[in-house]
Amino acid sequence: MKPKYQIITDEIKSKILSGEFSVGERIPTEAAMQNQFQVSRDTVRKAILELSNEGFLRSEKGSGTYVSNQYQSKSDRASNNKIIGVITTYISDYIFPSIIRGIESRLNEDDYSLLLASTNNDVEQEKKALEMMLSYGVDGLIIEPTKSNLYNPNIAYYLSFKEQGIPFIMINAYYEELDVPFLRLDDVQSSYLAANELISKGHTQIGIIAKMDDLQGKYRMKGYIKALEEAKLRFQPNLVLSFTTETKSDLSINLHHFLNENKDMLTAIVCYNDEVGLEVANVCKQIGISVPDKLSIIGQDNSYISQNANIKLTTLTHPQEKMGRDAADWVIKKLQGRKNLSEETYYQPVLVDGETVKDILI
Repeated sequence: MKPKYQIITDEIKSKILSGEFSVGERIPTEAAMQNQFQVSRDTVRKAILELSNEGFLRSEKGSGTYVSNQYQSKSDRASNNKIIGVITTYISDYIFPSIIRGIESRLNEDDYSLLLASTNNDVEQEKKALEMMLSYGVDGLIIEPTKSNLYNPNIAYYLSFKEQGIPFIMINAYYEELDVPFLRLDDVQSSYLAANELISKGHTQIGIIAKMDDLQGKYRMKGYIKALEEAKLRFQPNLVLSFTTETKSDLSINLHHFLNENKDMLTAIVCYNDEVGLEVANVCKQIGISVPDKLSIIGQDNSYISQNANIKLTTLTHPQEKMGRDAADWVIKKLQGRKNLSEETYYQPVLVDGETVKDILI
């Protein structure tokens, strides 16, 4: 459990960084904070002293304690040492190492440094990462949104970056509540191409495994539905299996039930990504469904795990390293004063043939 003074410190710091307390504003009195947090005056004073030492507060004798902007000072860094913050949902798996490699390679070309954080697709961890970036005083920011298909309680922090004139760009998705620049795959087109590939091979009973707390999942579902509609195939809710970040750990068990229940009907599946596609192939192996003879599978993102798996997954491309480079290039150009930079960039996916789709027209 945190010390009581630390709880006060964290709350005041959060309110300053999110803009709830603005620079120059007087914070509540010591007596008010004693009452709010049910602590002693010494505990309150310890919290205020720590925040003052960090440059978040300044005290004026006989007047009160005020929000300071000294924490934003970059005087302790060399003027040419620019720092770009990068916040991704994950760091060490799937396509994220390639994205980060692209960011880092571009930053290195102009001698920018990188400050990296991940959220594990958790909004509380995203809050901590944003507070760290604001406290450190990064010059620019690249963000992969957390649970981008849900309301995000950290919007105030992004508005704080805007108010301070710190440029940022989002990758893979964006928050629909915010007017922000972004780089992302055309996820509607990706699933549309996946479903169309299966339809062109004679499949009519096509399911989808969809992750629904991320914007990518929402748009990939949209592409799947669009392809069915154009082919005049009926959308069947029973052929949809959805999951979220929290239920991902149960995906294997749920796939067992889903595939067993639909094995006499289902001939093909569009998967949220390659990781899910390979999990479907693994479960099929466990329950005796032959891939692709009995079930065709298409993944998405052309990740390194699909390229190195025992089975060569049919998938669709994702820009990965290029997206990382482009994001870093955008921030650098923004800091250099470039005008008319693109606010929206969509990368077009391309089908990558593998061994997991069967042509049932032959």
